[in-house]
Amino acid sequence: MPSATTAPALPDGLVVVVKQDCATCRMVVPVLEQLAGSQHLTVYVQDDDSFLGGIPAVDDSELAFSWHHEIETVPTLISVMNGTEQDRTVGWSRAEWERLTGIADLGAALPAMRPGCGSLSVDPDLVDGLRAKYSGSRLRSRRVEFATLEDEMEALYARGWTDGLPVVPPTETRVLRMLEGTSHAPDEVVATAPPDLVDVTVEKVAINAVMAGCKPEYLPWVLTAVQAACTDEFNIHGVLATTMPVGPVIVCNGPGTQAIGMNSGVNVLGQGNRANLTIGRALQLVIRNVGGGRPGGVDRATHGNPGKISFCFPEDEAGSPWTSLATARGIAPGSDAITLFAGEGPKIIVDQLSRTPESLVSSLAAAMRAMHHPKLVLGFDVILLISPEHARVFSEAGWNRERVLEELHGRLQISGTELVRGAHGIAEGVPEGLRDRTLAKFRNDGILLVHAGGGAGLFSTMIGGWANGAMGSTPVTRAVSWR
Repeated sequence: MPSATTAPALPDGLVVVVKQDCATCRMVVPVLEQLAGSQHLTVYVQDDDSFLGGIPAVDDSELAFSWHHEIETVPTLISVMNGTEQDRTVGWSRAEWERLTGIADLGAALPAMRPGCGSLSVDPDLVDGLRAKYSGSRLRSRRVEFATLEDEMEALYARGWTDGLPVVPPTETRVLRMLEGTSHAPDEVVATAPPDLVDVTVEKVAINAVMAGCKPEYLPWVLTAVQAACTDEFNIHGVLATTMPVGPVIVCNGPGTQAIGMNSGVNVLGQGNRANLTIGRALQLVIRNVGGGRPGGVDRATHGNPGKISFCFPEDEAGSPWTSLATARGIAPGSDAITLFAGEGPKIIVDQLSRTPESLVSSLAAAMRAMHHPKLVLGFDVILLISPEHARVFSEAGWNRERVLEELHGRLQISGTELVRGAHGIAEGVPEGLRDRTLAKFRNDGILLVHAGGGAGLFSTMIGGWANGAMGSTPVTRAVSWR
């Protein structure tokens, strides 16, 4: 007997797959009788074979044959030679059946053509179970059995596999369904995850994506984010270990953000959108459950922030007056991409009166100067999230992305006398030796300009970063490549 994952052999001759619950299959029974009398014919039936009369049939009610041989429509007629499929046709077409069989005048009393019906092996109510039954050996992760009366949700909490919120139990069926979101093999290594330096496979990412509540179409985005996070440039180990309240912030770009239903508009950083919330959560769960980055262990944040559960959002490119963040960072226009940034929680910038770009950019710069501390400069990057109403002020004045950034940086050049330790009676600040220098609040590429948010509201938002450069974290932009 073949194993559950071994495809049943194709018998030579003609093979037909049918089901009783299909009008076209019932209609072609006279044709099957005609073929059975003239050629070697094997008929597989997916349900009740009584409609076939005396035609011998092979029971395929377990759907092993149909699953392994990718039967999507019944009836399907297949020509087989030496155990190898030569050709197939689906539904009933007299011309096609005559071509495959070499017999003229097949089903002369029947209509020339009728469409078939969906195979039971692709029935949405059955396909997940069939995938688990016949493809389960693809998975290599340890199986954890729960007691009959054990509450799954509580068991997952007890084992430390959650972020404090309930997670979806990662059953074999659900994980296999998630893996349909990528063409990559389950055992392919995506990255080596700190702090435990564990190889993270596609399968492990899929398991945590299930737990986070992702759909399969989100998986390439999660895989890309995991790979970006586990780079020396992003330094997820440092992001975990710092006492600052930072975590991975994922900014998504490209047409795929709309295809998977991400929200770039009203409440863009808030609750209510499955893709936004679960993609970011999946990354965090991978780092926690596979990499070992747990609070109280390597994760030593003094306060943390709610974004350490999930912080992921797309840029509103369709409504933006500027090139996208991903394009500005070297990704081809129209490509799906993510930018990973080590950031804290969002802070609002309110300006409801500025109607000129000069006034608004000055207002934004004044708020940004205070990020983390008014006397700390150059050490931290920032995401500046411009709302549509604020962006309109710049757009109507013809200011492009480069002009906005140039004007911001120009207003964020600060005299060292304002910044040195002890100035204004504040011990915090830069060393005394910098008193006579003019210092920039942000390094040249330290402001990441993004357009998103609801159409009403004269507000923008800044997301302060962790220490930048080689000793901290550098934003990482990657094309979404794990299709």
